[in-house]
Amino acid sequence: MPRQPAKTRRGRRVKTRGRRRGRAASKRWSQRVTRESDALDLEGGVFTRASPKAIALSLKRSALRSRRRKADPYRSALSMLTFYVNRAGRNLPATRRRTLEKAKRELKAAFGREKA
Repeated sequence: MPRQPAKTRRGRRVKTRGRRRGRAASKRWSQRVTRESDALDLEGGVFTRASPKAIALSLKRSALRSRRRKADPYRSALSMLTFYVNRAGRNLPATRRRTLEKAKRELKAAFGREKA
């Protein structure tokens, strides 16, 4: 049986302030951030690549080309990678997490930020 809208004592309908759609709408906010934020214009499937070097080079390419970033290219690329890892949380398999952590090191090397 479908749920009836909440009513007051006089039978008028009470507005629910977005509670019904709130769950579905907020569920994919990180996808919206990745797609619409001013951080970077990313290539499709960049975080699903097998090679850490390929991920790092794609992020570097995107960071250098993007006109939507606010910070310098290295910082923007690293922040998007960190954002992805953090949002995946426990759902990210250990092997994938290791690949992405290696991609951070590769990104550092690609931008020449390694300490001697």
